[in-house]
Amino acid sequence: MTLAPERPVRPKTATPPPAGRPAAAERRRSTGGLRATDVYAVLGAAAAAVALTWLLFDRLLPFSGAVGFVLVAYALFLGLYALVVSLDEDGPAVRDRLAGVVVRTLGAALVAVLVFVVAFTLWEGRKALVHLNFFTEDMSLAGPLEPLDVGGVLHAVVGTLEQISIALVLTVPAGVLCAVFLNEVPGAFARLVRTIVEAMTALPSIVAGLFIYATAILALGMERSGLAASFALSVMMLPIIIRASDVVIRLVPGTLREASYAMGASRWRTVRHVVLPTARSGLTTAVILGTARGVGETSPVLLTAGFTAELNALPNSGAQVSLPLATFELVKSPEPNMIARGFGTAAVLMLLVLLLFVIARVIGGRGPGQLTSRQQRRRVQASRRDAERIASGSSNPGRPAPASTDISPRSTS
Repeated sequence: MTLAPERPVRPKTATPPPAGRPAAAERRRSTGGLRATDVYAVLGAAAAAVALTWLLFDRLLPFSGAVGFVLVAYALFLGLYALVVSLDEDGPAVRDRLAGVVVRTLGAALVAVLVFVVAFTLWEGRKALVHLNFFTEDMSLAGPLEPLDVGGVLHAVVGTLEQISIALVLTVPAGVLCAVFLNEVPGAFARLVRTIVEAMTALPSIVAGLFIYATAILALGMERSGLAASFALSVMMLPIIIRASDVVIRLVPGTLREASYAMGASRWRTVRHVVLPTARSGLTTAVILGTARGVGETSPVLLTAGFTAELNALPNSGAQVSLPLATFELVKSPEPNMIARGFGTAAVLMLLVLLLFVIARVIGGRGPGQLTSRQQRRRVQASRRDAERIASGSSNPGRPAPASTDISPRSTS
C-alpha cells in the first residue's frame, strides 16, 4: 500500500487564483513612508486652522497676541487634522496620526528653541567675538567704558577648564565605582545608597555651594579658590553620573556575566573585561550628562571661588572665575560693550562644551566589541605568538601534536 504524496497546504488567508491562471507573486506592502494624502491632509488642516484663527482674532472675538494665536491655531489644526483623517481611516489610525503629529511638533519646537538660543547668543556677541584679544586677554585692564579691542575672557576659560577637570577627576572614578557597587553587590545598603543618590539628583546648586562653603571654607579654613569650586561642582555632578551609570550597567545582559563566571573569571575580572567594556558608550553619556550639569553652574562658583577680573592659573590659591559666572557679571552691566562681552562669553562657553563632548565621544564612544587600531595590532601580535607556540609544541617529539596546528589561511584555488 503506497501513500499518495501530500499536497501543499495553502494558507487560509491567501485567496486562491482563478482556474487556469498561474498564481501571481504577492506584491510587497509598504508599512512606512510618507504618502501624498498625508501631506495634503497636513497642509489642508494647517491652512484651515490659520484661516479660522485669523477670523476669530480679527473679526469675531477681541483676542490678540502672537502666543494666543499660535496656541489656538495649533488646537484647531489638531481637530481639523483628526477630522480629515477620520474620513479615510478608523479610530486607531486617527489616534496614531494625531500622536505622530504631536510628537513631531514637539521635536520641531525643541529644535527651533535650541537654534534660536544659539543663534541669538552668537548674534548678540558677534561684536566681541571678532576681536582676537577677546580670547587672549583677561579683564584686568578693561573697564566698563573700554572698547571691545581691550580685554577678554582668557581668565574665565582657564578657570572653567581647571574647575571642571578637577571635578571630573574626582567624580568619574567615584561615580562609576559606586554604580558598579549598586549593581554587583545588591543588598540593603545598596538600596539605601541608591535612594540617597536619587534624592541628590534634585539637589539645588546653591545648596551644594553652601555645603562646601560651610564645611571646607568656614569649618576647615580653606581659602576661597577654584579648588573649592571644583568640590562644589563635584557634589552636583556625582549623583548625576552615579544614576546614569547605574541605569547603563543595569542594561548589560546577565548572560554575559554568567558566561564569564562559567569560564572561571572572578567578579572583578568580569566587571573589568565584560561589564564596563559593554557599557562604555553609555558610561560616556553619563559623564557627558554630569559635565553638562557642572559646567554651566554659577552660584556654587560665586560662593566658593569668588570673582576676579585677573587671570589666576592656580586653582588652590586666590579667587578664580568661570565662564558662566563671567557671563552673569558682564550682562548685568548697562554698558553695551560689557553686554556684548557677556554674550561673547556665553558663546565661548557653548563652543567649549561642544569641544568637550566631541572629545568624550571620541575617547569612549565605541560600541561593545569595537577595537582601536592599537588593540587590533596587539590582538594580531598575540595570535602570532600563539601560532608560534602551538607550532613549537607540535614539533616536540615528546609531546603529542594538537588536533589542528595550521591556522594560516588556506588557498581556495
